[in-house]
Amino acid sequence: MMDDATTRFAEVRPHLLGLAYRMLGEMSGAEDIVQEAWLRWHRQDTHVVRDARAWLSAVTIRLALDTLRSARSKRETYVGPWLPEPLMPDDMRTLSTTDPAAHAELASDLSLALLHTMERLSPEERAALILHDAFDCEYAEIAAMLDKTEAACRKLVSRARERVKADRPRYTVSRQQHEQMLARFAQAVTTGNTAELGALFADDVVFYSDGGGHVSAARNPVFGIDRVTRLIAGLWRKFYGLAPVRLTATEINGQPSILITGGDQVVSTMTIECEDGRITALYVMRNPEKLTRILRAVTTHPSGVTT
Repeated sequence: MMDDATTRFAEVRPHLLGLAYRMLGEMSGAEDIVQEAWLRWHRQDTHVVRDARAWLSAVTIRLALDTLRSARSKRETYVGPWLPEPLMPDDMRTLSTTDPAAHAELASDLSLALLHTMERLSPEERAALILHDAFDCEYAEIAAMLDKTEAACRKLVSRARERVKADRPRYTVSRQQHEQMLARFAQAVTTGNTAELGALFADDVVFYSDGGGHVSAARNPVFGIDRVTRLIAGLWRKFYGLAPVRLTATEINGQPSILITGGDQVVSTMTIECEDGRITALYVMRNPEKLTRILRAVTTHPSGVTT
């Protein structure tokens, strides 16, 4: 039987993990932070802590800020675009309660597009925005966690919203439309229909690929219909068209996505962002270090990757 301190921590652990993952965009780093929060909780006289969630959230956000500040210098020298670590449904479920409504919200505020956009925020802006918009914290709570005034926190949230809003789609598509676009995309790629492929893209479409310097990937974002179409068609012919690979519909960070596997290996994941009936962005993860959780999920549930 768990003691009271352990029970109180276990009740808020999904909240802490969700907070840390939103801050870092990495699950392994988020788990390390939550583990450190547990150690500090274990050393604390928990009987005098009336609100375990608030106390642990403050510890977690401060640890995440320190980690993110350190990580930013490494990400500036990262080989190619840095993308968040993709998560499949089982991992997503560890970031929230069992409430179905909570899972529905995760699909929007944990999308790869949003997490990628938040990389442009300062650590403090990111923390303030996440605490206020994702976790409904009052400005007084945020001020206490960040050791700033309420007025300063309001400015942080306002600036962060403006930066994020500028890169967010103005009109979102339904899940059904998203799935249909993804199916058309997969069909065009695998059949080599470049005309159909190009017709799916918005004029300002952008392609991001994260190989982390471990595998081949575009070193810079690729922009425009013609360049993205040629790139994808060429990649399919060169790497996938000559090997026995499989494209499977799955869900990444709550969004319809494609899982590309070859033999017992995960080659990559691909998630698209859509607006106005066109694909505006593609996020391709090829870095094997960020695909370990995906590989584990596929190995555990080989016929149920979409669950």
